[in-house]
Amino acid sequence: GHNISEFWKNLVDGASGAGPITHFDASKFKTQFACEIKNFDVKKYMDRKEARKMDLYTQYAVVVAGGAVTDSGLDLENVNLIRIGVVFGAGIGGINTLEEATASVTHHKPVTTGTKRTGSSFRIFIASGQGMHGIKPTHTDCCDS
Repeated sequence: GHNISEFWKNLVDGASGAGPITHFDASKFKTQFACEIKNFDVKKYMDRKEARKMDLYTQYAVVVAGGAVTDSGLDLENVNLIRIGVVFGAGIGGINTLEEATASVTHHKPVTTGTKRTGSSFRIFIASGQGMHGIKPTHTDCCDS
């Protein structure tokens, strides 16, 4: 689901999020399914120009963080935003941007991924979108062993 109530309903109903891979041609791979976020329209949450600065995973993170702030009831108008930071973890980061940059280098073209290229850029977009000026550490949530 795209919000807490949809997510909770799907969870209680035992609905699976798995389905055929649609974000790329997976025909050459053994696994043909994934748990993609279906029908995600970034334009419902931010303007196209802002979205173009972000890898898809960053768009997801910014939307989820905005929803979390709203659901928390935190009134950002009446708090010291210097005292509010963003601590968020990720696994691999912007794989789409990494592929784009690799293709550019392979074809001897300049890498033009800009702010999308760093794996931890999502925390900067979350903080700036919410006006938060506190700490912004990040950590990796995979490969712990």
